[in-house]
Amino acid sequence: MVEGEAVEVDGRRRTLTVVRPEVVAEGAAVVLVLHGSNQDGRIVRRFAGYGFDAFAERGGAVVAYLDGHRGNWNEARARSDFAARREGFDDVAFAGAVVDLLVSEHRVDPARVHAVGYSAGGSMVIRLAHEIGPRLAGIGLVAATLPVPGELLPFDGPVVPLPVVLFHGTRDRLVPYDGGVTSLWGFRPRGLGLSARETAAYFAGRNGITAAPESHDLGSSAGDRTAVERTDHRQDGRPTVTLYTVHGGGHVVPGPGRPLFVMGRPTRGLVAARALGEAFGLPA
Repeated sequence: MVEGEAVEVDGRRRTLTVVRPEVVAEGAAVVLVLHGSNQDGRIVRRFAGYGFDAFAERGGAVVAYLDGHRGNWNEARARSDFAARREGFDDVAFAGAVVDLLVSEHRVDPARVHAVGYSAGGSMVIRLAHEIGPRLAGIGLVAATLPVPGELLPFDGPVVPLPVVLFHGTRDRLVPYDGGVTSLWGFRPRGLGLSARETAAYFAGRNGITAAPESHDLGSSAGDRTAVERTDHRQDGRPTVTLYTVHGGGHVVPGPGRPLFVMGRPTRGLVAARALGEAFGLPA
């Protein structure tokens, strides 16, 4: 089932799209999906080829696609100038209110909440991990990297080890894989970001992982002009951090979506939802 919902946060009406099974089992998991710049929940759902809906269809989870204010978020980058920042929208409270709504309406398990963000939505998920980490069971970042030191908003939340899965194309022209200025094809710069590998290493450090990462080539599918490399930061007793590098890939969500060609090359050799489901223990 697909339903429109709304919650009130600081006197403001905030909206979302909920995808769920006909009957939600008590204790079901939750997946929050946060869209990229100039999108909303419906757009990113379609942009990702409805791949994240599989958590509801196959795993019985409740998937909530949140709508940012005027297409954006009050996210982790200190140099962000989106309206959500300028107008003081509390998107951390919004995410928390959505979880509370789903717990109340569907009796989902508040200890099984996962957050996935694409592009600017990934930056918002980074903020959630720093501010409300105890409320999350894992995070996914798609085409998003951590700001460089000094450009990450200051946070005072507890350091909570979390499973983290990252996806990034080496030919991403908006959020460079190797780090640097994030922008809209060179316009409206939005600050400096670390590389995808440095971002993965940062979260591994937060998880207390000191072992060297291990990488292996997953190859490519027939007719696919990209190749996928998986890098795992693992250590006994610590949540794993996994980076999927899409060699030749663009600023896209890996999987069945059909992004515009200006976003760069998609990949069929990797489905983000399935990889996230493996990490989070959710069939997809």
